[in-house]
Amino acid sequence: MSTATRSLPRAVGAHAILLTYTAIALFPVILVVMNSFKSRAGIFGAPLTPPTPKTFDLIGYTTVFGQGDFIHYFQNSLVVTVASLFFVLLFGAMAAFALSEYRFRGNTMMGLYLALGIMIPIRLGTVAILQLMVATGLVNTLTALILVYTAQGLPLAIFILSEFMKQVSDDLKNAGRIDGLSEYTIFFRLVLPLVRPSMATVAVFTMIPIWNDLWFPLILAPSEETKTVTLGAQLFLGQFVTNWNAILAALSLAILPVLILYVIFSRQLIRGITSGAVK
Repeated sequence: MSTATRSLPRAVGAHAILLTYTAIALFPVILVVMNSFKSRAGIFGAPLTPPTPKTFDLIGYTTVFGQGDFIHYFQNSLVVTVASLFFVLLFGAMAAFALSEYRFRGNTMMGLYLALGIMIPIRLGTVAILQLMVATGLVNTLTALILVYTAQGLPLAIFILSEFMKQVSDDLKNAGRIDGLSEYTIFFRLVLPLVRPSMATVAVFTMIPIWNDLWFPLILAPSEETKTVTLGAQLFLGQFVTNWNAILAALSLAILPVLILYVIFSRQLIRGITSGAVK
């Protein structure tokens, strides 16, 4: 029996498992988006079926844009996410370059110390973080969220980027030094372009928890001026009556940025995930 014949059942089994996992992962998203275009009776009467002419209704979206200041919440989430991503990628890449390029006393211990941030949830320090923000007057500001999310994303970013930067050719960097390039020029013009797939991977993995987070916006920035999308969606949750049309519409709109980011960086993301397995 040829190798191709023996590998065919494995390939079919692997694809079947991946398709099953994809269906399970996408089912909640499809269900939310599908029901956001239904009336309340359609949501509870047939939640698993697509909208029909009888159940189709845009009341959820009209409620979101009419009653809640959703555009402002969306803008806050966008500012916090973009700023946090910028600082995570910038400082994470610089720290990863220093740890992978230079050898100094405590290099390994510093890497292990930063890796602890991946294993220890940042929410364990919520009380201390809140006290710090109160002392510095940053409560109910977007700056507080940006600082927290930057600290939250840096350990993973440094861990991933340092492994990729170790694979950058030393001859290339030494050639730049011989030509008189500064370390900053080598970092920004030679190293960063070669680790773009890993940067995209870090960006996607960092953005999703920031965009979907409810914990820190609820604690650090609950005012009307600083509410994010996830916190703003809570306006439609009541003690006795819940506006499911508006909640599903708000969640559907909140999904869009994540999908757009994935479409833009999907090729870089796949290259970043798989390049470490092939040398």
